[in-house]
Amino acid sequence: MQFSNSPHRNLLDGMAIAGSALCLIHCLALPLIIAWLPALSDWLSWPESVHLWILLAALPLSFFALWRHALCEGRKVPFLLGMAGLAIMASALLIEASPLEPFVTSIGAALLAAAHILNWRGRRSCHEGELRQ
Repeated sequence: MQFSNSPHRNLLDGMAIAGSALCLIHCLALPLIIAWLPALSDWLSWPESVHLWILLAALPLSFFALWRHALCEGRKVPFLLGMAGLAIMASALLIEASPLEPFVTSIGAALLAAAHILNWRGRRSCHEGELRQ
């Protein structure tokens, strides 16, 4: 069974990259849209718990996709970069009332997206018996 070029693996990386991109759009564009269009602020208001739910969805998806790549190919940089991004995103939950929260979250999401892009670009054919310890 191939891990790196399988449709399942491509789907995981693709979903993770799309999720990171949506997070960046949410963090950067949504506040600007709401600021520019006050009439839409009630229609677009989301509960603060949405950030926790997004992070809880990103954690297993990103961990699995990046961890499999690290095991298969022995390249730990995407995994470590992704885990740093997730940690920064998690730390942003602690400062949700701060004006810095969107910037901290955006940095974490950008690191996570970069990790998944590195993961995607660095794939080689890797068979189950070739996992590195």
